[in-house]
Amino acid sequence: MSPTLLFCQSAKENLEGLSFENLKENFFNNEKNRVKQLSYANAYLIKAKQENIPVEKARGYILLSMLHEDNKALVYIDSSITLSKNLNDPNYPAYAYSQKGFFYKKQHDYKKAIDNFLIAENIAKKNNPDLYYDTKFSIAVLRSEELGEVKEALNLYKNCLDYYSDKNVRDPKYSYSYQLLLFGLADAYKTLNISDSATYYNKLGYFESKATKNKHINALFILNEGANKVFKGNFKEALDSINKALPLVKYSEDKGNLLAAYYYTAKSYEGLQNKKEAVKNFIKVDSMYIINKRITPEFANGYPYLISYFKKNGDKVNQLKYLTKYMEIDSLLQHNYKELTKKLQKEYDTPYLIQEKENLIQSLKKDKTISYWGILLLILIIIITSGLAIYQYKLKKRFHIRFESIIQNLSEANEVKVTEENKDSEIQKSKTENIGINEEIVKQILKKLLNFEKNKGFLDANVTIQSLSDMMETNNKYLSKIVNVYKEKNFVQYINDLRIEYALKTLKEKNKLRKYTIQALALEFGFNNAESFSSAFNKKTGIKPTFYIRQLEDLKNIQN
Repeated sequence: MSPTLLFCQSAKENLEGLSFENLKENFFNNEKNRVKQLSYANAYLIKAKQENIPVEKARGYILLSMLHEDNKALVYIDSSITLSKNLNDPNYPAYAYSQKGFFYKKQHDYKKAIDNFLIAENIAKKNNPDLYYDTKFSIAVLRSEELGEVKEALNLYKNCLDYYSDKNVRDPKYSYSYQLLLFGLADAYKTLNISDSATYYNKLGYFESKATKNKHINALFILNEGANKVFKGNFKEALDSINKALPLVKYSEDKGNLLAAYYYTAKSYEGLQNKKEAVKNFIKVDSMYIINKRITPEFANGYPYLISYFKKNGDKVNQLKYLTKYMEIDSLLQHNYKELTKKLQKEYDTPYLIQEKENLIQSLKKDKTISYWGILLLILIIIITSGLAIYQYKLKKRFHIRFESIIQNLSEANEVKVTEENKDSEIQKSKTENIGINEEIVKQILKKLLNFEKNKGFLDANVTIQSLSDMMETNNKYLSKIVNVYKEKNFVQYINDLRIEYALKTLKEKNKLRKYTIQALALEFGFNNAESFSSAFNKKTGIKPTFYIRQLEDLKNIQN
């Protein structure tokens, strides 16, 4: 007799006496043993039918649905919905509709997934706030990861975070959901390149998951901070974090995050100019795509690197292979991934890909004659040179327009300031009514902020929201809210914008400063390094500081 048959026979004898709670607990404790899970799910449903408890029958069908990925799962879920739709139970049918959303998500039918998540959310809203916010979180994840709507997802994550503010988030009832939410927040901020916020939530999630001994989620926060370090340009630190998380991600058989680990490993090596290792890991990303048949727009970005690498190395077979794969991804996912479609059109126009693919196929079939390659190379050089020349001309023209706009704005700064001061009292009164902070406190903090700006306190490289709130003798929540409402930006952006505005004015007025290196200018204007200064400068003005300085020098020579 086989071990499976023996287990089933003994299970039939031993499971009848177990409670619903015991059966459910055993089902989830045996996630890597489908045979045992099936026996527990069947025992649960049989018990529910024998005792004729509709809600337990509904739950039994959901347990069975979790063991299938085909239409059989959908049949079980629909049976659960039919049984529970008139019960007015706090969990069903809302939970069943939520599971139906997950089913369609796995099938890449995101419209139906959203529809079912919304039904679940509307039902749970009436009598189950925990499930309501769990479902809202599921919608946020779908919008962020599958549809590329990260900003919209971030608002939903923040809404969920507010719900947990008065909960014991280390209670087993909430800890898992709360930690997943922290991961969602960190990942969204990382994708939006708001690195400091991403680091904050990664650290918080790391400590929370460590406190509750959830090793898998703990590894995900380490991995995500490694990815965040890639965005910051700290490639060696990124590799350290990713390599620390990788064994646990592999052990958990988390294929989605394993793909992410390989992708960010490749991006780290790309940043370190180690092309061999970058290619090796981008190929691992492709191998995970072959297994999963699922990839998000973010991780598809490795294919252009592979195409370019093999093209430069004259390996037309691999160039064609990854070019075909990249087109396959576009064809398979373009209805679901709006951002990928935009990226393909912008960076790798689909008609051009088709033509290049055909050219490669024909080229591989033909004899490689010297004259043929000489002509092709010449044409390619002409096309690239012409394209670069046109691109550089348009880019320079765009930058020059931005420079002229900056100079004009600096000249008009005093007039604009007077106009704003005339309007300030009306705006202040309007905003104070809505901010939820005492009007006198708001006025005091705004006055101190004005003094802070006049005294150029923003040039202190170590200034933080905590240090400034301490100096102003207020709390950082008040200061943060007032900056957000009255300055219409977050604290980091507020400080960086003040620094860049001061840099623009000072560089225009002081010729001597234009001789400084970018690193020296960064320190002069309150930044810790040249990269953060250049990034903030470009974000504020749309041009690089080197271009701005060069144009100022040209303007000076013309005037002389």
